Amino acid sequence: MLTELKVKEFMAEVASGSPAPGGGSVSAMAASAGAGLISMLANLTKDKKGCEAVSGQMAKTAEDCSKMSEKFLAVIDEDTKAFNAYMTAIRMPKETDGQKTERLSAMKEAAKSMTLVPLQLAKNAFELFETAEWVLKNGNKFAMSDGAVGVLLLRAGILGAICNVRINLGSIGDEEFVSTAKKEADAIEAETLVAERRILGSISFD
Repeated sequence: MLTELKVKEFMAEVASGSPAPGGGSVSAMAASAGAGLISMLANLTKDKKGCEAVSGQMAKTAEDCSKMSEKFLAVIDEDTKAFNAYMTAIRMPKETDGQKTERLSAMKEAAKSMTLVPLQLAKNAFELFETAEWVLKNGNKFAMSDGAVGVLLLRAGILGAICNVRINLGSIGDEEFVSTAKKEADAIEAETLVAERRILGSISFD
């Protein structure tokens, strides 16, 4: 499993000539790191003097964000698994009409999976923006840069996932599915860019 590799080994796999792990897995890694940094900021706040009023909520938030970081990490392998399933479908025999029909059906289903995995990642990562905003507003002022980087990584994970959604839509052949996925991806992208500007614009490093 990719998540069991050392960082150096994982990055070597990304940089290799293999198409997987690719942008989808790296987007999941970015989202995981982003959630981890928000958890870090919350942990650095929960026991800090002067932050007693938010200590309990920060502790819970730190735990929740840590769990989301683990969840996003698992998507690294889910994304690669979905891609490999598509490649398996492509290699199916196509000598007869029946084989061609079966192969095309398998390709379309695999393409849907390749779309749904990053789309769900984008949705889940976007949901963390509200949490990140609260943590940054109430968090340890000496760790604001860590929280800001967390937001940037969440953004990268979301927009990267959306790129993967869009590139797979042409391989599905299901107009209703494609239309719904595109609308969801477009909405998440627009909301992400607005939220990012608002959150980062409110941070003071002074």
